[in-house]
Amino acid sequence: MDKASKIYIAGHRGLVGSAITRKLIAEGFQNIVVRTSKELDLRDYHHVFEFFNEQKIDYVFLAAAKVGGIIANQEYPVEFLRDNLWIQTNVIDAAYRTNVKKLMFLGSTCIYPKFAPQPLKEEYLLTGALEPTNEPYAVAKIAGIRLCQSYNRQYGSSFISVMPTNIYGPNDNYDLHSSHVMPALIRKFHEAKEQNSPYVEIWGSGSPKREFLHADDLADACLYLMEHYDSSDIVNIGVGEDISIQELAEKIKRVVGYEGSINYDSSKPDGTPRKLVDVTRINQVGWQASISLEAGLRQTYDWYLRNQPYTEITQQVI
Repeated sequence: MDKASKIYIAGHRGLVGSAITRKLIAEGFQNIVVRTSKELDLRDYHHVFEFFNEQKIDYVFLAAAKVGGIIANQEYPVEFLRDNLWIQTNVIDAAYRTNVKKLMFLGSTCIYPKFAPQPLKEEYLLTGALEPTNEPYAVAKIAGIRLCQSYNRQYGSSFISVMPTNIYGPNDNYDLHSSHVMPALIRKFHEAKEQNSPYVEIWGSGSPKREFLHADDLADACLYLMEHYDSSDIVNIGVGEDISIQELAEKIKRVVGYEGSINYDSSKPDGTPRKLVDVTRINQVGWQASISLEAGLRQTYDWYLRNQPYTEITQQVI
């Protein structure tokens, strides 16, 4: 990509899309195109194709999706499957039909089987059953991967798919009903501190292990891969290290400065027991993460304090 390339970022207001936008601006890219969901509903193919046809986009970062944690996935399986299928199918097809030079599809590590060997290698895709608590979302993402690969095979497109691990950072969703574990814990500990609550209750046993990548590291990886990676094979983006939810909770507790206790409700689901990605492929391409979890947590909590009234983004769509 040169600095004048016309680049469309789908999902620019979400956690991932906003980080990619910041990164491109910082690197001097001058022709970035964004649209809010009110301006362009990516679930509507006619409007999506019309937009691509008018704008003559060169490159696409497809970071738009309906996302959420365990509660949201359990309550709205139709929306998580249907809306994500609509969004990615419309954008990918419109990109092909309007001769976009290259598209990056942002997937998720939830595409891997629940009990796949650790760390998760790219070749483990479709080798076992998925985690039931987020299966609709995972199925949609797998369909997006296969769609990109199929366009490449049938039409010679240049569509690549990346699988980020758990992402955190500025512009995350802190709504306790629909958020992921990191922002949910930050909000819970902050509110417990403000209210002098004696304890914070956390779903599950605290034993599952998760890997966390700062959104700015992800954005750096996305730009690097867009410029240096052309294979149809999916590529993981992660740190290569994980910690237990209990360890994460203790870290957030210290960062927030909360002095109460932590109670674990083991009657609630844990989700996948472990989810660590193998980062061999992306390391071989020439990229690795640089933001430590400790530094990233402090930066994220500082952002939360500055933006607290505006953090309840119930849908990170478009």
